[in-house]
Amino acid sequence: MTTTAHEPQINRTAIAISLGLALLLVIGAVVGARIYFNQVALQPVAMTDLPAPQADSQACASLIGDLPSDLHGHPRAELAEPAPAGAAAWRSSSTERITLRCGVDIPAQYTDYAITEDIDGARWLRVDDITPQSTLATWYTVDRSPVVAVTADTEQLDGGAPVDGLDLAALEQHDQPRNPAPLTELEAADSSKCSGLLDAAPESIAEGYTRTEPAGDNTVAWHAKGRDPIVVRCGVAPSPNYGPGEQLAQVNGIPWFEDVKLANGTTASTWYALGRDSGIAASLPQAESNEAITNLTDLIAEHTAEAK
Repeated sequence: MTTTAHEPQINRTAIAISLGLALLLVIGAVVGARIYFNQVALQPVAMTDLPAPQADSQACASLIGDLPSDLHGHPRAELAEPAPAGAAAWRSSSTERITLRCGVDIPAQYTDYAITEDIDGARWLRVDDITPQSTLATWYTVDRSPVVAVTADTEQLDGGAPVDGLDLAALEQHDQPRNPAPLTELEAADSSKCSGLLDAAPESIAEGYTRTEPAGDNTVAWHAKGRDPIVVRCGVAPSPNYGPGEQLAQVNGIPWFEDVKLANGTTASTWYALGRDSGIAASLPQAESNEAITNLTDLIAEHTAEAK
């Protein structure tokens, strides 16, 4: 007697229904996400009230009223109440946005070491956010009054600047005064043994930093766009804030004292190299301090002598 094996029957209708339902779920999720992000983009932008002494000026009010409805592909956004004076925003999503403030103070980073660039008829200074993992930066006008600040995520700009397309011709042209350069206001001391150190300074002291013209005597400096400069000055008096019991940082055999009381509103600190035959101070940005202080320590150890 012969038996016949029966192949399992495939329910094609059930499979088709299952695939259709799965496809509908995916489409629903995509549409739902798009609706959600569109709703987020339409929500008013909350901006905190920051120091802006000229934000209430007529010049700022006129500027805010004449700003474009679209900037770098982002539509103009409504500001959440209470909205600060002299402020505006453009946004496409919760993370894609540009904010503008008029009437702010010129930043402490605007010194003789500042790197500025001309964009659409105005001169701008870029200052990067030093918060870990942050890619935000703020551009400040340095030739207009009142001062305008524009903040955006640099990763979303493809190497450009968010101020492209902003017309500031209506604002008064006024060169803002520069702030004192780092270390220029320190008390001077014997600099007769400084030439070896200054002459040996390399063209770069940390990634992205290149030599620039020093703003004072017995000084060497490096700058980088968007960041505080790295500055070294030889022949300075000891820090008036240093005393017994102060915490020191030992780097490759040289102790350093960080004088936090000399902070001037920038993201840099003033450091003193101790135990050398010349007084040496360095202004180091917080984000670059580890690499820079290590390279500076090696430079100082090789080209200065220990104090006797």
